[in-house]
Amino acid sequence: MAALLITEGTVVAPRRVAVADILVRDGKIARVGKVAAQAEAFSARGLLVLPGAIDAHVHLALPVAGTQSTDGWASGTRAAAAGGVTTVVDFTLGSPDVPLP
Repeated sequence: MAALLITEGTVVAPRRVAVADILVRDGKIARVGKVAAQAEAFSARGLLVLPGAIDAHVHLALPVAGTQSTDGWASGTRAAAAGGVTTVVDFTLGSPDVPLP
């Protein structure tokens, strides 16, 4: 997989906000800061670069009263990703006598 360099974005991190470059290699962040790398470049000047959000309460393909929620796993996770959500925790229908794994 080719490397991607995101340049001059305003990176919002838990302890700091700063203008920086981000090198992505093999689908993972390899370096944040001033990066001089041979990579396909994308300018994020004037844009915020945020970490992916976590939605810990989603209802995907949830059966309720003989119906089912509109989004299944495929469409629901695509919609989440389009909105910047990279992790979802689906609602479960448990039973008091069934232990969680």
